[in-house]
Amino acid sequence: MSKKTKNNKRVTSPKSGGGNQIILLLLLAMVIVMTVMYFQKSPQGKSQEWDYSTVVQKVKDGVVKEVTIVDQQIRNGKAIETLNGKVTEISFHSFIPYTANDFVSILIENNVKVKGAADNPSYLSILAVNLLPILAIGFLLWFFMFRQVQGSNNRAMNFGRSRARLLTKEDVKVTFKDVEGNKEAKQELVEVVQFLKDPSKFTRLGAKIPKGVLLVGPPGTGKTLLAKAVAGEANVPFFSMSGSEFVEMFVGVGASRVRDLFEQGKRSAPCIIFIDELDAVGRTRGAGYGGGHDEREQTLNQMLVEMDGFNTDTRIIIFAATNRPDVLDPALLRPGRFDRQVVVDLPDVKGREGIFKVHIAKIKHNPSIDLLHLARATPGFSGADIANMCNEAALIAARADKEQVELHDFEEARDKVMMGPERRSILISAKEKLNTAYHEAGHTLMAVLLKNTDALHKVTIVPRGRSLGATWTIPSDGRYTMQKKHAIDQMSLLLGGRVAEEFKFGDECITTGASNDIERVTELARRMVCEWGMTKLGPIAFGQKEQPIFLGKEISRHKDYSEETARAIDEEIHKLVMDAYKRTQTLIKENADKFEKLSLELYEKEYLDIEDIERICEVKIEKEKDKLVYAGKDPKRGTDELEDDYYNASNSIDDNNTAEVSESSSEDNKVSE
Repeated sequence: MSKKTKNNKRVTSPKSGGGNQIILLLLLAMVIVMTVMYFQKSPQGKSQEWDYSTVVQKVKDGVVKEVTIVDQQIRNGKAIETLNGKVTEISFHSFIPYTANDFVSILIENNVKVKGAADNPSYLSILAVNLLPILAIGFLLWFFMFRQVQGSNNRAMNFGRSRARLLTKEDVKVTFKDVEGNKEAKQELVEVVQFLKDPSKFTRLGAKIPKGVLLVGPPGTGKTLLAKAVAGEANVPFFSMSGSEFVEMFVGVGASRVRDLFEQGKRSAPCIIFIDELDAVGRTRGAGYGGGHDEREQTLNQMLVEMDGFNTDTRIIIFAATNRPDVLDPALLRPGRFDRQVVVDLPDVKGREGIFKVHIAKIKHNPSIDLLHLARATPGFSGADIANMCNEAALIAARADKEQVELHDFEEARDKVMMGPERRSILISAKEKLNTAYHEAGHTLMAVLLKNTDALHKVTIVPRGRSLGATWTIPSDGRYTMQKKHAIDQMSLLLGGRVAEEFKFGDECITTGASNDIERVTELARRMVCEWGMTKLGPIAFGQKEQPIFLGKEISRHKDYSEETARAIDEEIHKLVMDAYKRTQTLIKENADKFEKLSLELYEKEYLDIEDIERICEVKIEKEKDKLVYAGKDPKRGTDELEDDYYNASNSIDDNNTAEVSESSSEDNKVSE
């Protein structure tokens, strides 16, 4: 019989152990009876056991006086021996071999009194010895089968029960103080917690609490962490469950678990129910080749009814997290079910600084480390990436037996997270190493000469991960769109490696090292033509994106343009790529001396930072950066600019910023692990 504790956790009362004790006593009694019957069948008492040869020898010596033979056994034999002048009577028993046909004759010849007896055990002995083992085995089989059936019935009854975990404030130590990087998302959830604690603040104006809050964002941005913070802040029951835990192999289990989950929530209202990875159960219905109806859809239908059906309870708030909102069923996203969709996006420089502040406090580090410096150096990093980077920095420092983590350890950890560890022990030919140096020098020179590329950071030909070399540029924070001139310069930057190989070694000596660069250039040109409308074909989108079949979309890509238009698209893509290629060739030829110096020094040093590149090219590398402002004006300050000086982009290059990498990789140049 189950009962509930004060914090609504389900507790099972212990069962009585009387039945098990009776069963153990019955088994023990059977063993005792069987043992007694066995010894009754073969009562040997204190008699000695002699082997057959000893018995024959004793008979011939005149020691044996009397024997009682039962079948092939001497059941009771008497012998008289004189030891140390003392006459002793000995009782013995023995087994007579089947081949000993003349044994009785030997006994008679030596004046031994021979008695015979039939082996006629009592009826009770026969019953005990023969039937008790069968009864014992049958009883054990019945006992275990009964317990199995009983356990199966219990499991069958509990199979449809919800597996949600009930968390209280004591169970979760995470609060909103531990969450950084998503100010607006945190504010949305703080409002929900405030509603649960003080609903009159909102209801006095007629406001209603949202029924559902969907956390949407890329992996690693802190969606589950935000839900844990809600559990830590809200003084209400918090049920946590994964979307994959609803569906099992048996029909109806998922819907049953949904019903049970909401029943538990209603009994504990007001409460919060959190469903992680909602896309595991909330995918679009009718998906696949033939549509169909499966167990997952029954679970989803039941969830839709529970969230906004006839029997709803506004005191239950549903939280859910997913990084695939595009695959969710539209009925799940309508108002009345998930009223709010909170975007938990990648953090900006200010958010990354806050995340570093949270994670760096957990490790021993140099207090002089500038967290803003690290935040600027990690554009595009998620909260999980930053946590991993801090942990890697601590491991690197520990490996070097340092007392605390230094800035250099964080920079090495950043490079390791982005590109993998250095692989200096890889053996490559000097010719291939030289080719890699010229390839990366081509990328570097284009980054120096072009005005509309990301800021240059450093270049190396030390293998990292699966690439032989890399030129790193710094993506700009605050850039969410791409201008046409930036796309064109980016194409020339990517083609710099291939053009450099051709310029130095000739057309016949170009390698497969530019395979990734060519792929990215082609994709960029295709998007400029087909998606962004940046060519003479005009602002028209050509072709629909391919959609996965399991989402109920079309199996093949719909071609909504003619063959003539397709030919024009191919021509425009080819023209964009070749124009960028010719432009890159011209720039490298005009700066051949700088290109040669870069290549040779890179070959010797294997690593060039921004100061080395400025010295070799005899230029001051300056990249114009846009001033960062808030997307919306702050009503309290009446301005859209950031007050903090470090959020205003400077004209100088921070030599410790991280980079978007242009890799030199191919099937021939990839280093096998």
